[in-house]
Amino acid sequence: MIATEVPEVNYTEYSNRQLVAIPLAVLVLALAIIGGWYLVTGAPANLGLEFTGGVELRIADDGDDVEQQIETAFDRQPDSVRSIPADDVYVVTFRAADEDPEGLANDLSAQADEAGLSTNAIDQVSPSFASDTARTAIFGVALAFLGMSVLVFALFRTFVPSIAVVASAFSDLVVPVAVMNLLGIQMTLGTIAALLMIIGYSVDSDILLNNSVLRRTGEFYESVHRAMRTGVTMTLTSMAAMIVMAIVASLFGVDLLRNIGIILSVGLCADLMNTYLLNVSLLRWYKFEGVKR
Repeated sequence: MIATEVPEVNYTEYSNRQLVAIPLAVLVLALAIIGGWYLVTGAPANLGLEFTGGVELRIADDGDDVEQQIETAFDRQPDSVRSIPADDVYVVTFRAADEDPEGLANDLSAQADEAGLSTNAIDQVSPSFASDTARTAIFGVALAFLGMSVLVFALFRTFVPSIAVVASAFSDLVVPVAVMNLLGIQMTLGTIAALLMIIGYSVDSDILLNNSVLRRTGEFYESVHRAMRTGVTMTLTSMAAMIVMAIVASLFGVDLLRNIGIILSVGLCADLMNTYLLNVSLLRWYKFEGVKR
């Protein structure tokens, strides 16, 4: 077993404003990306088929220039075409529009057959069902975040330490969503699950830090470094596992696991920044300058 030694950071060299500058700048940039995406597309993220409705065709890759055939086979342009080498198929996605007929899947399948393409599977999601799914997913994330916030305030019963945890968790969610937009990763039920996992990871490291500073004996910086030795090691270990999962999933064409690995890696990286810059600065202000309540 390889022991990981976390170097101690001399926080006395930096003011609270200097510590919060980087995480706040990253948060503002992430919010700007999400806001710009909403203005352009009408949604804060690149929504997948589960949340927009549409048809997904799985077309066998028989090696006869299938990708070029797909481009000319349909009377409408596919929204995405991706290859899954492990399954020898192409996944072709068509997002639904309000004027689409109920038999859209059958029409697209017939066009594929006419072009000589072999369709292995067809999935269709109606726009109304997709809209309900999107609302349920958003409600689930909001409920999880609200529940986490209530639990944190009940645990610490003081405003500044509690808001530090909640603010860190919020940034840990926003930053991966912005990166998803930049990388073209779609918001699906699988990626929603990854965002829910980030809430757990974030709260874990922040509560560890707050408990060490507020409830254990020792000087402030000693308590911070004690929490860092455990928290950073846990986070880096999780990041390494997620990066390996993303790489292996990419090699085998498993898009969902690749996307989850990328999202969690970004979220954990953001958590390191928010916990040991933003949270530490707020705790230090609370301990030395703020008024305890």
